[in-house]
Amino acid sequence: MQALFIGQTYIDVTFLTDRMPTGDEKHVASAYAISFGGNAVTAAFCCAKLGLVPELLATVADDWLGRMFLDMAAKYAIAIHPRKVRTSSLSFVMPNDGKRAIVRCRDDDFLDPFPLLNLSGCRALHLDGHQPDAAMYHAKVAREAGILTSLDGGGQRSNTHELLAFIDIAIVAERLCEQMQLEPARMLDYLKSRGCKIGGVTLGERGLLWYDEAGTVRTLPALIVPPDRILDTSGAGDVFHGAYVYSYLTDAAKSWEEHFRFARAASTYKIQHLGNEAGLPTLADIATVECEFTGNTDCTK
Repeated sequence: MQALFIGQTYIDVTFLTDRMPTGDEKHVASAYAISFGGNAVTAAFCCAKLGLVPELLATVADDWLGRMFLDMAAKYAIAIHPRKVRTSSLSFVMPNDGKRAIVRCRDDDFLDPFPLLNLSGCRALHLDGHQPDAAMYHAKVAREAGILTSLDGGGQRSNTHELLAFIDIAIVAERLCEQMQLEPARMLDYLKSRGCKIGGVTLGERGLLWYDEAGTVRTLPALIVPPDRILDTSGAGDVFHGAYVYSYLTDAAKSWEEHFRFARAASTYKIQHLGNEAGLPTLADIATVECEFTGNTDCTK
């Protein structure tokens, strides 16, 4: 095991429509995609697509959607450590004008305790705060073993404050700032106070506000994509997390700014594709994004 990801599994149904029907009306969507979903789950698939296959502790139900998810994981050779729930969780995602509306149906009533996994040989642990007991246990084990710990703070969980004490890299969403009533700059101060070595807030089209190992606050602007090419922003943050974990694992000597620039290109690729699976980039895709959107003159044609 080189990396372990822990999170909640969803099956995402993403569809494009110019309007939502009401009452007894019917309407036909122009396109749709069905894929795996969930913050850490999508990040794990991104890491695997880039070439480093992690293991995944995720919720799995014994139903047809659960079996579909296991088939998806097998396609990417991701080893699943299942935690049983009664029914699979679903997300209905409607992208619209660079935003996305989401309806979730979630079962997080776990039927059994989380598995205690051996982290021998593991070099990175990535969490999204779901399965809070499993996240806390493995974060403590990883910290004691000197394993890099990473958190996708997409929203406030029951033990976010306690968990952050065991997190090295905390990249949170603006939504968490709103929930905690903190401006992004104040959120960075909060993450520093919890002991996170690297902290940041993703701001969508406004990029990333973050601090480095020395505590210096930096900004990483988003790459500018023409509006008519932005198809689906859902999952872009998850791809960002999976890509920087991959970048760290392949070259830990690089700076975190380099890891985040790599991840920025990965998420830029994602927003131009419908659904999570279609939006997973290859290394060649990331190189193409870098060539097109950063003005890198060293690109290989």
